[in-house]
Amino acid sequence: MGKVSGQHQAQAAAPARARDWRKAMSNHVAYGLLVYTALQIFVTVKALSEGTSGLLPYLALIVLVAGIIPALRWFESRWIRLDDAAAADEAYAQAFRRDTIGLWLLAIGLPFALTAIFKALLRVL
Repeated sequence: MGKVSGQHQAQAAAPARARDWRKAMSNHVAYGLLVYTALQIFVTVKALSEGTSGLLPYLALIVLVAGIIPALRWFESRWIRLDDAAAADEAYAQAFRRDTIGLWLLAIGLPFALTAIFKALLRVL
């Protein structure tokens, strides 16, 4: 009962797998784009369709989704350039956290900010 099986000993002796900052940021970018797009569909397009008719809300959606891709790729490109050793370096944890917070603030906040801007413009026009 006090003995540990050979498989468990090997697992216990193996070093913990380091986090790959490149892959983690790519995952955040992919999920951020999905969240941003869903919010654009449900928030901004609804607001636009209340003030206009036709294809304008859908054209605006395409433009706004296409416009966010370079910003999200900028976050990713900073991390993709890391070599294998740096990609597993825990010294990047704080910078990674800062970038993921910025990415999620942009992905979640921008649709609401754009909705407010569009509603204001529709009131003026």
